Amino acid sequence: MSTENKELNTIQIMELLPHRYPFLYIDKILDYELERSITAMKNVTINEPFFQGHFPNKPIMPGVLIIEAMAQAGGVLGHLTVGDIEPKPIYYLVAVEDARFKFPVTAGDQLIIEVNVDRIIRGMWRYTCVAKVNNNISVSAKIMCAPNISK
Repeated sequence: MSTENKELNTIQIMELLPHRYPFLYIDKILDYELERSITAMKNVTINEPFFQGHFPNKPIMPGVLIIEAMAQAGGVLGHLTVGDIEPKPIYYLVAVEDARFKFPVTAGDQLIIEVNVDRIIRGMWRYTCVAKVNNNISVSAKIMCAPNISK
């Protein structure tokens, strides 16, 4: 049985992803298995900039940003899997399929994002993803991410 710590904090995530506030939607990696899966967490607070307009009297996290959080988790898994290579790739979201939005994510929720690898073909990663609040699925989608080597 492995005793390896498979958690990453925000600083460690920022070493892997180019995203920064206000567009970093992953607070912590809870667990991962290289080439297979990753589980991430986002604490959704009333201080999120998107709540100023979505919606002021009923703060709901935009579904597209939940999809972005899924892609960011997938990007972290990609970086962890390929290791420290130069130039460091940026993983771009290139496709979203079968997105389903079952109930809103609101201020105060803790969003748990589970990303499972369906396949990796020529460097493109296809994932099945769910985002949960209190163990209930809020959003599900299939996404595809592809690396582009930064210059």
